[in-house]
Amino acid sequence: MVLKIYSTLSREKETFKPLKKGEVNLFVCGPTVYDFSHVGHAKTYTQFDIIIKYLRFKGYKVFYLQNITDIDDKIIKKANEEKEDWKKIVKKYKEAYLEDMESLGINSVNKYANATDYIEEIVSQVERLIKKGYAYKISDGYYFDLSKDEEYGKLAKRKVLEGEDAVSRIDENSEKKNSGDFCLWKFKKVGEPSWKTSLGEGRPGWHIEDTAITEKEFGSQYDIHGGGLDLIFPHHEAEIAQMESISGKKPLVKYWMHTGFLNTGKEKMSKSLGNFSTIRELLKTYSKEQIRYLFISTNYRKPIDFSTETLENAKNSFERLKNICEKIVDDKKINEKYLKEFEEQMDDDFNTPNSLQVLWKLVRDEKAKGKYQTIKKIDEIFGLKLLEKQNLVVPKEVDELLKKREIARKDKKWEESDKLREEIKKLGFQVLDGKVGQELKKI
Repeated sequence: MVLKIYSTLSREKETFKPLKKGEVNLFVCGPTVYDFSHVGHAKTYTQFDIIIKYLRFKGYKVFYLQNITDIDDKIIKKANEEKEDWKKIVKKYKEAYLEDMESLGINSVNKYANATDYIEEIVSQVERLIKKGYAYKISDGYYFDLSKDEEYGKLAKRKVLEGEDAVSRIDENSEKKNSGDFCLWKFKKVGEPSWKTSLGEGRPGWHIEDTAITEKEFGSQYDIHGGGLDLIFPHHEAEIAQMESISGKKPLVKYWMHTGFLNTGKEKMSKSLGNFSTIRELLKTYSKEQIRYLFISTNYRKPIDFSTETLENAKNSFERLKNICEKIVDDKKINEKYLKEFEEQMDDDFNTPNSLQVLWKLVRDEKAKGKYQTIKKIDEIFGLKLLEKQNLVVPKEVDELLKKREIARKDKKWEESDKLREEIKKLGFQVLDGKVGQELKKI
């Protein structure tokens, strides 16, 4: 069986051949930590969690690197709005993000890299771009000169911004040589954090952070770069321009992978549009397994229409599957036929919806042997805890807190209800608020 990955650069499914046999260096754009992460983030990071776990299942030694953007215009703005030190904002929301990832069962990341830990590498990259003639200086910083890069736009197949692009850093200055030129190093402004460097006192631009991190950790070329569709332009396009201009080596990345949007109505979910639901809010009503099932049900490249209906459908389908799996007896065998079918679907650009159908076929096949061990192998990738029986023994302390919380909910004392939920969580149980009331699950 041959693994094929759809690469955004070629717009084709390509046979997967890592740069170094048996090893995979993979980077996914992480969050900017200025607010709680939303369900759109959950989609991307859950789907990549499954992809990485499948690569490891295939025998690859994967190093999964994810950045944390911990200095940025939005962080500074949030700090000013809350009259708080920017470092405290970063600490608060980074910790919240890592808690959310743990709550979703995402545990495949080898390293979370803070951008501010790579200032030396960022400065080095800007200096090399200046030396090679790709960067120039104006009043507010150093910029990348797009006229020097004839291939700019090869990933997105365009050179201009469109409505769904993630442009969270607006580099506007009438002194720029070209309208699309982006900032590499921003000179210090009053009241903003800065670093004293050979470039002058200031802070990094957005795009240069990621290439500095990946060059330090992986070198000038690596295997896979992932992120949401909205990052293709200008962010990933800028990364290519920067690193290929510095190194002279092409391509920067062999396989570019992008996840589809999570939509609410006709729009993608995003903080800037204000139409987002946080991961932690969603986890008050649905379990991590139910949420993962929703994301597994859709190909990572496709969009998901996020609604109560889609969530309830995923929840009900998951519960039916789990109820069947819990009753399966372990005969200590592997069903090679179904495991092969599962791999064939996953080898086709990580086709999780079809792989899920293979799993359903297996559990419904009355004549099939080796169900338990085969489900166990598949579930090491999916993370649905299908074989884990829920024989809850509820301590008296938890039961009393649950009763108090039910009273608080009836009285619409939502703050008190949330505090009681957290107390219950500390005791090892998750409370879900469904249509039929409170549901308790062991964490």
